[in-house]
Amino acid sequence: MVTSVPRLVVAAPSSGSGKTTVATGLMAAFAARGLTVSPHKVGPDYIDPGYHALATGRVGRNLDAYLCGPDLVGPLFAHGAHGCDVAVVEGVMGLFDGAAGQGELASTAHVAKLLRAPVVLVVDASSQSRSVAALVHGFASWDPEVRIGGVVLNKVASDRHEQLLRDALDLSGVPVLGVLRRAPLVDTPSRHLGLVPVAERRDAAVDAVAAMAEQVAAGCDLDALLRLARGAGEVPGARWEPPVAEPVPGGRPVVAVAGGPAFTFSYAEHTELLAAAGADVAVFDPLRDERLPEGTAGLVIGGGFPEVYGAELSANAPLRREVAALAASGAPVAAECAGLLYLCRELDGRPMCGVLDASARMDERLTLGYRDAVAVGDSVLAAAGTRMRGHEFHRTVVEPGAGAAPAWGVTAPVRRVEGFVQQGVHASYLHTHWAAEPGVARRFTERCRTS
Repeated sequence: MVTSVPRLVVAAPSSGSGKTTVATGLMAAFAARGLTVSPHKVGPDYIDPGYHALATGRVGRNLDAYLCGPDLVGPLFAHGAHGCDVAVVEGVMGLFDGAAGQGELASTAHVAKLLRAPVVLVVDASSQSRSVAALVHGFASWDPEVRIGGVVLNKVASDRHEQLLRDALDLSGVPVLGVLRRAPLVDTPSRHLGLVPVAERRDAAVDAVAAMAEQVAAGCDLDALLRLARGAGEVPGARWEPPVAEPVPGGRPVVAVAGGPAFTFSYAEHTELLAAAGADVAVFDPLRDERLPEGTAGLVIGGGFPEVYGAELSANAPLRREVAALAASGAPVAAECAGLLYLCRELDGRPMCGVLDASARMDERLTLGYRDAVAVGDSVLAAAGTRMRGHEFHRTVVEPGAGAAPAWGVTAPVRRVEGFVQQGVHASYLHTHWAAEPGVARRFTERCRTS
């Protein structure tokens, strides 16, 4: 099966250059033209895809060559972009910045090569003129397999500044596809883990995306960008689809999935895998709902910001009691990062669900990075010895960091045990991508059916 979706990768020499503004604005500007736009984000970021979804009306999807492996990047892209007119992929960090100590692995350049997609380089031109040509030349020539199809100049001060930049770039052979002037920052507030998620500020986020679209439409050559996207060839590899389980006696178990502002970190493929494995997925909001969905047989609590909503989560005592009772019954419960904190005895001194005999608190130190892990013992997610890759991203500490039966043995970058397995509970700081190991969703759903 061949996929040939027009596509662009929006990258930058470094973080803070403006690629989120350009990528999100470009998605929204294309959508305003009546195009069906597929939004994607390189790496494990959960927040930017929320803004992408607002811009396009489609779920934002991640492309992570470390968590899923290089061979799945093209198929997962094709799955998300199926039936679309154009796809826009926002990069991560600087163009060639990948997993620490792993060369190009999981970098924006790596993903662009895997997708055979042209790159639009967003350059912060605020403190340079002729030097911009040397910078662009370096990025365009560093790796011959990465095609820099054009440049968007950001934070340009004046007509004179723009002309100096254009004159310099005339010699580089890389066309200027857009110029964005210095402007008041679009209202996208940040805090300890990056942008504030869309779910927490939906009306303001809608306005922010509209402002990005207006800025990009006014400053960029949308026709030239679309022509560049349409010049991309076929995407290697067959389109990924979640493996569909055969119907079995006993019906489809209900798997409750935590959502709402406190739990916004999840990959779209997880619910697709659960549904394909035979589960009925029911999303609920732990800030608002006092009961788990009717008939809940299993519970998935992903990442997010429980530390921001600690008071509200603690105040919802009826739901905390239901979660504790479900876990005590032996039902499958999968909790990642924020979910781990919610299952603890307390978070910053506030009572949580008390499923785990552990306490959690905010910490000044940022824990961030990819991890290689192996399942220490059998759990509702994996058999002992199962190897997976994960990602940590938090400013909290759980004490103790592992239970009597740990969830994972982390093998890289530092060897340690981490997380908790007790009865049907699997709780860990590690975010994993279940598409890399589809057996996770099948195993969890089967345990929901039989526990």
